[in-house]
Formats: sequence, C-alpha cells, structure tokens
Amino acid sequence: MGYTLSELTEHTFPRLIDNCPDAEAWHEKRSRIAHNWNKYIGYMPELIAPVYTIHSEQQEKDHVRLHLSYDTGFGDRVTAFLLVPGTSVKLHGAQKKYPTILALHPTDALGKADIATEQGRDNRRYALELVARGYVVLAPDTITAGERIYEGAEAFQTAPFYKAFPQSTAVGKMIHDHQQGLELLQTFPFVDSSRIGAIGHSLGAYNAYFLAAVDDRIKAVVSSCGFCPFMQDPEPNRWGQRDWFSHIPALTDDINKNQIPFEYHEIMALAAPKPIFNWFTQNDRIFPNWQAAAFASLDVHRLYEWLGKAECYTSLLGNEGHDFPASIREQSYRFLDHWLQEDFSI
Repeated sequence: MGYTLSELTEHTFPRLIDNCPDAEAWHEKRSRIAHNWNKYIGYMPELIAPVYTIHSEQQEKDHVRLHLSYDTGFGDRVTAFLLVPGTSVKLHGAQKKYPTILALHPTDALGKADIATEQGRDNRRYALELVARGYVVLAPDTITAGERIYEGAEAFQTAPFYKAFPQSTAVGKMIHDHQQGLELLQTFPFVDSSRIGAIGHSLGAYNAYFLAAVDDRIKAVVSSCGFCPFMQDPEPNRWGQRDWFSHIPALTDDINKNQIPFEYHEIMALAAPKPIFNWFTQNDRIFPNWQAAAFASLDVHRLYEWLGKAECYTSLLGNEGHDFPASIREQSYRFLDHWLQEDFSI
C-alpha cells in the first residue's frame, strides 16, 4: 500500500470505494488501511485504569471548571479542564447524565486554556460555548502545550518525547492520551458514555478524527481546518521529522523518496460511518491545498453515500482563513446536537 507523491492528481487519486464491489470488500480494504496507519503511528501502550487528581474547582457563570490531571500508559500525566454544566459537581451517585465532548485545542502555547477559558482567543473558545449548550466538556493539554511543555524546551517541541520513546510518534502519543481521557470520562456518573463526541480546530481537528478512526467511543466529530491531504501540499513534510513538532518521523524518509504510505482521506474514512462535520477554507495559509481537500472530501462523501449514510457526513468549504468563525461553529454545534442530544441511534 502506498502512492507516488508527485503523481497524485485528481485522475490518480486513491478513491476509497474503487475495487470494492460490496461491503465485505470495503471491510477488507479498511482493515489494510488501519493496519498501515497503526504501523506508522508506532508504539502505543495499553490503556490503564483511570487515576486522576483534582487540583482545583472553580464556579463559572454557567458551569463548574475542574482543573485535574490523569495518568497515561506512557508514565506521564495529562493536565486538563473538565467543564460541567450547573453549579455543583458530584463525582459519585446516580444523577443526570449529559452528552459529552472531548474538546481538543489548536496549536497555541496556552493549550486547553485557549478553548476553555476567557483568556482564549476569539473564535477558539469552543469548549466554553459547548458547556453553555449543556455538554460536559473535557479539554486536555496535548504534549508540548499548556502545562505539558517539556522542561527546557519551547512549546510544541517534541524532541524530549522522542528521546524517551523513539519507537512511538507524537500522533500515537496524542491518540493514546485522548483515549485515556475517554477512560476517565466513563468513570463520572454525569457523563453519558453512549454520547461522546470530539471537536477541534487545526491540530485539534485532525486529532479529533484520528481518535475517531481508532476508538468507537467517539460517536460524532467536528474537524475545523485540519483536513490536509498530501496531494498538492507544498509542504508535505509537515507530517514528518522536523526541528519543531514532528508528527510521524518515518514519513520523512518516504517523502524524500517521493512516496507516501497513505492519504489522509483514508484515515478520516476509518471513522465512517460516524457523523463527521468537516470545515476547511480557500484562504488557509497553514493548509493551502484546498482544491485537494475538496476533492478528497467529495470522495469521503461518496463512501458515506455508498454505505447508505450520506446524512452522516457534512463538508463545508469557505473563503475565510485558518479560522473557526462564529457562523460555522454554530452550524457545527447544531450538528453535534443532532447526533448527540436528539434521540438518534448512533
């Protein structure tokens, strides 16, 4: 499995349902894609039983914010904010269960605070907006951001992680940490474990659909400005080995040989037919290859149609920059409401 990078065009693009005469054939193809993806994201330890510490509790205008941390299978801790609607939090006993969102932050040194506190940037405070709509929201720091910047390093420098875990990848680490967040959420009596979604912008966006691709506990996804195929990307090594944030270092050798082992619409397709809201723009200075993203998104839509789940995939293309504007956030929240708050079988 693999493709010649320079030969990827709309005519040679790997279409998801090519050579899939039936559902069994797609299942086999999906298994090959998943196996290849797991090989590239590298070592991920087994998930561990949730062990967490609550560091503080603060009453906000419409929710309680818990500052907490929890263990991972890598031997470190994730720092996070847990936002719970209302004026009090009971960690035990029968009580109302809320639909829940794992809110994943973009590339900002503030990490979780960028989306879950008032000090966050405009058009980024989606964790706050979702708790106001009646969701429990877990907003974790990724490695290299927020309270998890390595000592002596700058934000988003992954070199210390690779020194400790050369057989893993930052992508594998982030997926594992988010899965530990799901383990934690399932212990709280106010969380409806059958209605958990994921949302993110940029870094958080592809984290959201990467997670949904491997974990069935995620029932709906919102991806904002995080869908970037290799095709027509002027900087394909954004996914490989860098001095800054290295996602999957092994990809650099492939790219230098004019090869890629997968396309990113294939990774998104691993989540099918889960509901996905995919927003991207024509003037995105970070991910500029919007024509390729639109073409790849259409192929994802065709897969959903072929699976009989066309209503589960929504794709929007705008002319804004690398942003998550209010009108699009509102549409994405209604999408989540539809799949996580209304009485639908998901």
